[in-house]
Amino acid sequence: MSDATSSGLPALPVTFRPGRTRAVLLTMGVAIFVAVSLIGVLLTRLSPGERLSFVVTGALLGSVLYLLARPRVECDETGVTVVNIVTRRRLEWPEIIQVHLRPGDPWVFLDLSDGTSMPALGIQPGIAKQHAIADARALRALAAARSTAGPEAPRG
Repeated sequence: MSDATSSGLPALPVTFRPGRTRAVLLTMGVAIFVAVSLIGVLLTRLSPGERLSFVVTGALLGSVLYLLARPRVECDETGVTVVNIVTRRRLEWPEIIQVHLRPGDPWVFLDLSDGTSMPALGIQPGIAKQHAIADARALRALAAARSTAGPEAPRG
């Protein structure tokens, strides 16, 4: 999360993401790709096609871990972009009615003006619970401040 402005809100633009979880997933993705590929290359009795299948398998496993590391919540003056594992959705500030992170929730949920609820996997309490709680509070404050007026108007 970026530095707070004089109003106590984070300065925009700001991106929320599970940093430690992301670091672990990306590191493991690279390690798995290298290990599986190396095993395929070092097994001398394999044909070139079989060796290639090891490399492709390592790349697929690494890609899955990359997708799991992808989630983030990007906030700017006009709204929020929620990037989940395979989806991306742009929301204007007035579309966000409420931001929830209840005890036991795996990630933040956004209640939207169309009556639906949307998960925002970019804020998840997995490894860094206190960081996720602080990020959820910051997003909640931003949504409350920006949902009722245009981005240029001061809110109070």
